[in-house]
Amino acid sequence: METSTRDGPAESHGKGDSSVPVPPSEGGISADEIALYDRQIRLWGMKAQEKIRNARILLITMKALANEIAKNLVLAGIGSLTVVDHETVTEADLGAQFFLSTEGNHVGMNRAAAASAAIQRLNPRVRVAVDTADIRTKPPAFFADFDIVIATDLDAQTLNVINTATRLNNRAFYAASSHGMYGFIFADLIEHDFVIERTKSNMATSLGPETKTRSIVAVSPKKDSSGGDDPKIELATKRELYSTWLLASDVSKLPDDILKSSRRRKVVTPVLSCLRALWEFTTLYGGVPSSNDHAALAQFTRLCGDKHKALGLPVETLRSEVLRSFLQNIGAEIAPVAAVLGGQLAQDVINVLGQTQQPIQNFVIFDGITLDANMAGMGVPAISNGGIGTFGATMLPPVVPSVDPSQVIALDD
Repeated sequence: METSTRDGPAESHGKGDSSVPVPPSEGGISADEIALYDRQIRLWGMKAQEKIRNARILLITMKALANEIAKNLVLAGIGSLTVVDHETVTEADLGAQFFLSTEGNHVGMNRAAAASAAIQRLNPRVRVAVDTADIRTKPPAFFADFDIVIATDLDAQTLNVINTATRLNNRAFYAASSHGMYGFIFADLIEHDFVIERTKSNMATSLGPETKTRSIVAVSPKKDSSGGDDPKIELATKRELYSTWLLASDVSKLPDDILKSSRRRKVVTPVLSCLRALWEFTTLYGGVPSSNDHAALAQFTRLCGDKHKALGLPVETLRSEVLRSFLQNIGAEIAPVAAVLGGQLAQDVINVLGQTQQPIQNFVIFDGITLDANMAGMGVPAISNGGIGTFGATMLPPVVPSVDPSQVIALDD
């Protein structure tokens, strides 16, 4: 591991070694920090910035998407960032990963260690730690040392294991990946409270369910500059419930309000079906479908059809050109797409830490071809007056493939 501090360069502790991230210095935000973060303090307030300053973030897999996430979080002034990656830098990594370069002789180095110096230069006040061990070797207790865990570009099984560990330790979890022009963000905040400032209505705000996943748990008047109650503004504390990766990524159906509307079902991106098929394919076969393997492409196409129909989506929206484009993009890194996804995820992390904005609930599916970024709550527990039930988590029976595999085999058309 290599750990760099605010006061000096990185110090080597040996490959695969792990350590607890060093917390920020005690006390309030200093005058120079207030000057440095003035613009964002004006946006979300001093209390939110103090929470951000004390945050301990774990970031797994340092590829293009994680580069963007790290950049945004470090510039925002988080307390510490621990980067875990056991892979070495290859020539392919130099294309879209701006922390790496040929001039830095990074090829052959550990990927996290190679990026750490550039990350530290972005903001010397942030503690940056590097762990070169395989994240799959970490025990559940490892994740307890962090406030938020962000896992990028990992297979579905590994994401499930990490999410299980974060749940055991009551830690917020994000998963994300980019495949060329496509990608996703997933959030499991377990149970997250946030405060919204809003104008008072003529009727008193009632406590209780607001949506199927969100409830209002407290309301109080905002204090004015003199310390008294502001008669026009109130602070509403809301609570959002979340689902696990396992439930949301495969076994759950779409929310009922989408399934009951033929118009809304038609606009659900087929990329969701493709991603679900990819997650299952990698679980079954240990890797992504090869463009030279006719049988693998046919199996992936069948899985896409299965997932699409299981979601209750119209057959006609899963077109052969969508499947072909998705297959051609698997494993690719495109810097603008990584920037969009990484920026959105990092901003949501900031919102969660500050607790003043509505966070992601719970999937964002990005399609860079159509420039859509649809969000849907998958497999999320529903709130009712009688307690918590299951919302959108029904396992549908096996279905007949809705797409002919021969439609997408020719990837070089």
